[in-house]
Amino acid sequence: MATSEKNLSTYNKDQLPEAKNMRIGLVVSEWNPDITENLFQGAFDALIDTGVIKENIVRWNVPGSFELPYGCKKMQESFDMLDAIIAIGNVIQGETKHFDFVCQGLTQGIMELNLKSDIPVIFCVLTDNTKAQSEARSGGIHGNKGTEAAIAAIKMAQLRKDAKFYKAD
Repeated sequence: MATSEKNLSTYNKDQLPEAKNMRIGLVVSEWNPDITENLFQGAFDALIDTGVIKENIVRWNVPGSFELPYGCKKMQESFDMLDAIIAIGNVIQGETKHFDFVCQGLTQGIMELNLKSDIPVIFCVLTDNTKAQSEARSGGIHGNKGTEAAIAAIKMAQLRKDAKFYKAD
């Protein structure tokens, strides 16, 4: 297991880009709200802790994880001044193939957004076999994947800025 010995919430602020003026969007699934709200809180707290101004954080909700790519796409289109977007969701394995279809569709959708748009979308979707695994990764023994996603968003936002700076005209 990739996270068996890892706390997802560990980061060093001194090694991160300056985040004060960054604008970050969060699209949060309403399905499994006990998990997604913990992921949101982990991301929000890390963004604030690293210097992002509260007013520069935008949150939208969508009904479920499958709707995350559409919500992120609409956020990209509505806020061209955003530096990054975090897609927050949770899908727990059940008895049917529904889990597979939802996970494949939302993963493909977020990947396509990253390839087609200039605003990076960070994948903060827990796809676990059990609720206990999701709880362990949303503020439990493995920390909070939302925190990890916030740090990834800051790094990708900086990469976006750097790439624009070096882009040849």
